[in-house]
Amino acid sequence: MTTDKKKGPARGRGTRGTKRPAKGAADTAKAERHATESPKEPETLSLAQAEAAASASDGGGFAELGLHPTVMRAIVDAGYTLPTPIQRQAIPLALKGRDLMGLAQTGTGKTASFSIPIIERLLDGPARTRALILTPTRELCQQVEEAFRKYGKHAGLGVVSVYGGVGYDTQVAALRGGVDVVVATPGRLIDHLERQNVSFDELEVLVLDEADRMLDMGFAPQISRIVATIPPYRQTLLFSATMPPEVEALARKYLRKPVVVQVGRRSQAATTVQHFVYPVPKQRKAELLAELLKKDSMDSVLVFTRTKHGADRVVRHLEHEGINADALHADKSQGQREAALQRFRDGKTRVLVATDIAQRGLDISGITHVINYDVPQQAEDYVHRIGRTGRAAQTGDAYTFMCADEIAMVKTIERTINQEIPRRSVPGYDFGT
Repeated sequence: MTTDKKKGPARGRGTRGTKRPAKGAADTAKAERHATESPKEPETLSLAQAEAAASASDGGGFAELGLHPTVMRAIVDAGYTLPTPIQRQAIPLALKGRDLMGLAQTGTGKTASFSIPIIERLLDGPARTRALILTPTRELCQQVEEAFRKYGKHAGLGVVSVYGGVGYDTQVAALRGGVDVVVATPGRLIDHLERQNVSFDELEVLVLDEADRMLDMGFAPQISRIVATIPPYRQTLLFSATMPPEVEALARKYLRKPVVVQVGRRSQAATTVQHFVYPVPKQRKAELLAELLKKDSMDSVLVFTRTKHGADRVVRHLEHEGINADALHADKSQGQREAALQRFRDGKTRVLVATDIAQRGLDISGITHVINYDVPQQAEDYVHRIGRTGRAAQTGDAYTFMCADEIAMVKTIERTINQEIPRRSVPGYDFGT
């Protein structure tokens, strides 16, 4: 965990001193109404409707979204000119202060959809904790923090990420020193709240990122405890790759008159990815993996296994075959996980073998192949896994190794994504399916 060099109420704000008009009586009245109204059914906007409401032309760049020059400068520094569809829909609405439900598959730019408008909002106002982003995993927590640093590099904002698996001291110092944005996993944040290391009395924006994953991981009670410490009048943004009934119920509980922005169909697999299924006996999966890695042009490969021990076994087999590989799973320390990810990013490790800890929140450009060594146990997880490749307008390949007792699950996945996945055979490995 790292924090901004500039932090605390007395730090300089640089370009942040450019003020905007103060809220008038009409805004105050609106705030009071918002605080007392009951949640409404979400309003779903098409892309055209969202853009019309935001006065943003179809296909326009970031410059047409009316962003502050300080924010635009950071976006340009990052090399971006055109927003993705979810960004083009969500950013203008978030800038208007609307509560928002953003639904889009992984790899579509959801993080920038909320980080950019939050930074824009925080350019004005005092140095205090005004935004909280809840994420399900350490990896996603770090990714979101990095996004705030990238898009807010000229804004003079303080950002801290808090998550488990590391010591408390650095996090406590950062929180008590004063930050504008807190990015946190629910469990560790509860610990800090109980120790009175952070206060959200003046919080203005709450983001529930990867809400479906947080519910899958059983964080609903923690979310409820955290929200109870936040002012009821706030802007709430909820982003999710899927929208099952549990997430819709969560949105009804915490969002007020939200707008739904949706890109693609629910449970739709990435269109930039080619899918293939390899029928193979269970005991020969490791051999098939090594065979493919030796023959194919596979530059950066992410392999998913069902268990931690399975990931370690695959790594040992690949290393025995002379193939450089690392394992990523919950039994690894935070330092080991970060080191493995960095080696993979730098191209020093060609193959990263991971459990589903990496299916979300792993933002690494250039992954050419995702291999489902074990078929995921939930059809939705297939979408999240393969979303690690084919990102940022690139293309990728997704291979799924299917043994005899996984045939039914593969067919369920095909029904879920409304797409038949072609079968590929490798001589000597196919079991005849």
